[in-house]
Amino acid sequence: MVSNNVLNEFKTCTQLQYNGQLNIHSSKGHQWTFYYRLGRIVWATGGTHPFRRWRRLMAQHCPQVDVDKMQLRKQDISMNYWDYRLLEILYKKQKIQREQIQAIVENTITELLFDLAQQSNFVSVSCDRNQKVILETPMSFTSADVSMKQMLDSWKNWSEAGLANLVPDLAPVIRRPEQLQQQVSPSVYKNFVNLINGKSTLRDLAAKIKQNVLPVSRSLLPYVLKGIIELVELPDLPLAVIESPNTSTPVQAKKSKVPVIACVDDSPQVCKMLEDIITANGMKFIKIQDAVQALPILIQEKPDLIFLDLIMPVASGYEICTQLRRISTFANTPVVIVTGNDGLLDRVRAKVVGSTDFLTKPVTADRVMSIVRKYLPMQASSTVKTSSRLEVCH
Repeated sequence: MVSNNVLNEFKTCTQLQYNGQLNIHSSKGHQWTFYYRLGRIVWATGGTHPFRRWRRLMAQHCPQVDVDKMQLRKQDISMNYWDYRLLEILYKKQKIQREQIQAIVENTITELLFDLAQQSNFVSVSCDRNQKVILETPMSFTSADVSMKQMLDSWKNWSEAGLANLVPDLAPVIRRPEQLQQQVSPSVYKNFVNLINGKSTLRDLAAKIKQNVLPVSRSLLPYVLKGIIELVELPDLPLAVIESPNTSTPVQAKKSKVPVIACVDDSPQVCKMLEDIITANGMKFIKIQDAVQALPILIQEKPDLIFLDLIMPVASGYEICTQLRRISTFANTPVVIVTGNDGLLDRVRAKVVGSTDFLTKPVTADRVMSIVRKYLPMQASSTVKTSSRLEVCH
């Protein structure tokens, strides 16, 4: 059941012919924003993978646009409804048609309403309205009543198919290929291996093979239940942004000389250790313990050097490094893999995904500052103020 609290809030917005935002937050930290104009939903943002969703819907409905070749500035994707703003810009430049926008709007709203139904089925949610943003010239109007019915129907169908616990933003990975090979024909097995590589969510997969996500997920369910296929979380796939021309004042230029070092590691001890070393040497430190949040934070902060843990839940250091190298901003940023295993195989694989160097645990001030000086020679302090005997194992 979808909570009455949520359903009543949608009904109220329709009855009031509301203009503005309806913000919904779950107790697990998920959030969704529905934009209303005259009581109709005209856009929606939020969810787990806003960039993946936009990429997927653009590929489905606007295949003529290569989103990775779009010249985007940081401010283009800094607002909450960046995705809608980009559609408006593309429309004004006559790159896409109004019908294509309508399809993307409807699918975005449908997808986010489904996610809301799934989340609010398990955890409590809270709602609030505000009128900070009112989309003045919406490209598509969706009846909230029709959307509510679709939401309830799609969630009912999903649940009755035995998929209530399967989140469509998870990615299938083959964990027991030998067992799978025994259960399916060679041609089916080949298709499985080609498609199910841990890089595409269930939604991405369905879009690739031009099917609805429900039958695709239902067909994989028996293998998930047997442990042959596992569903894992994936990070989002942000759009690349180009650096804006340097128009900083002398004061800003002076500030920018302080190197910014980031650490992506789920271990509080390793992060604290690196923070002590980096800040003691006069540099700025950014700590990221949640691998899922790594890319968005790194894109926002643009550090000069990144220490990246190899073994983390959800996304490994290899996966994050691969994603970073796809973003032009990080093409030349030093990325140092941090690991407790100094094996040759790890080093080779780290190089393949584009890492710059390796730091083996336990972490010491001498080793850390040696790497910092190596890759930021003009900026790093030459005096190590933290005792080199401090170290931590993960």
